[in-house]
Amino acid sequence: MSTFNKYIAPAALLAVAVVTSAWLVKDTILEVKSMERSVRVKGLAEQEVKADTVIWPVFYRDADNDLEALVERIESKNSAIRAFLTLHGFASEELSVSAPSITDKYAQEYGQNAQGFRYVAKSGVTVYSNSPDKVAQALSKLNELAKQGIAITKDDYQNRVEYLFTGLNDIKPQMVQEATQKAREVAVKFAKDSDSVLGKIKSARQGQFSIRDRDSNTPQIKIVRVVTSVEYYLSD
Repeated sequence: MSTFNKYIAPAALLAVAVVTSAWLVKDTILEVKSMERSVRVKGLAEQEVKADTVIWPVFYRDADNDLEALVERIESKNSAIRAFLTLHGFASEELSVSAPSITDKYAQEYGQNAQGFRYVAKSGVTVYSNSPDKVAQALSKLNELAKQGIAITKDDYQNRVEYLFTGLNDIKPQMVQEATQKAREVAVKFAKDSDSVLGKIKSARQGQFSIRDRDSNTPQIKIVRVVTSVEYYLSD
């Protein structure tokens, strides 16, 4: 073999190898880039549900200059409230009597100049029930307590009726499926409009569930909401 052929053959093989390698790398890059094409979409699912638990503080305020008389009156009023709630279908385990909170105005700074009664008390009974309908019926009959001299405080923020929905775990799977399906519908339309083909899911993220009142007049009716974010691959 001549000296020329001796060196030209390896050089030719090296050139072919370089060209082949470059072609493979280019093909790989193109394939990776095509896989990086994606679309991120969101799907919303909402469901209206009824509250299944209610917390109702049936509280009142009272005042007197005689502490002993005030305490006796509080005990009498609490017994009357319990009797009222029992009459309207609440079991004893659904009721808890609150320890009275009594303030001595004279014991406070500048209390000697306070006007009105010396002792001011707050007490009542808290209802914790899985029957919101019973609470609604009892609320409409509060005038029965007013006739006994018990004025229930309803405008106080701390004494508002609180309605809860505790069955979230039962509807979670269905709602996530619905939100994901809606996200896919949006992705399919996007792919069609862009002359692409929708591929597999690249990533997915489930948002937090939220529960809110449907409106201020019906707090016993809730709206459950979840948003799912999904990213799909796209191809030509």
